[in-house]
Amino acid sequence: MLLRLLPFLLRLLSSLPTAVLFFYTQTRVGRRGKPFKMIKFRSMVVNADKMKAELAKETGQDGCFIFKMKDDPRVTKVGKFIRKFSIDEFPQFLNVLKGDMSVVGPRPPLPEEVAQYNQTYATRMLVKPGITGPWQVSGRSNLSKEESESLDVSYVQSWSVLGDIVLLFRTVGAVVTHKGAY
Repeated sequence: MLLRLLPFLLRLLSSLPTAVLFFYTQTRVGRRGKPFKMIKFRSMVVNADKMKAELAKETGQDGCFIFKMKDDPRVTKVGKFIRKFSIDEFPQFLNVLKGDMSVVGPRPPLPEEVAQYNQTYATRMLVKPGITGPWQVSGRSNLSKEESESLDVSYVQSWSVLGDIVLLFRTVGAVVTHKGAY
């Protein structure tokens, strides 16, 4: 019953005025290249997506694989807190219930990131993206492109239930220490 209502609730939340919207939805790419709307608690100002290109150019990250800034001016004060403790990720459990994501898996990529994948890295698209995974517990934003790619491909190639359980326990440590969280 809840699963049948989920698409309706997501559409309803997305249609609310942004001033009262606590949620942020963004198109991400899931298993086998299927696009979906990922939901998070809003941690940035409303026009953050429009500001991204200008900030990327200013910081020399224009055209980079993943755009990240330590002191990103788009992040609100509340956003800094909820990001530090990964609270902004909780609504993604709705994506898990809907079937677009898994609890554990590679980070959900943006369409422009997928467009840059080489054939080896594209193997990460064989599994559902996760709320947590190797990227989140191994340094998050502190990782290089190559390190992120290696972790994702290795995850897909050596997936196991036990491996996912280990990643869940490591997630607790990553959230508590805030390593790479910004």
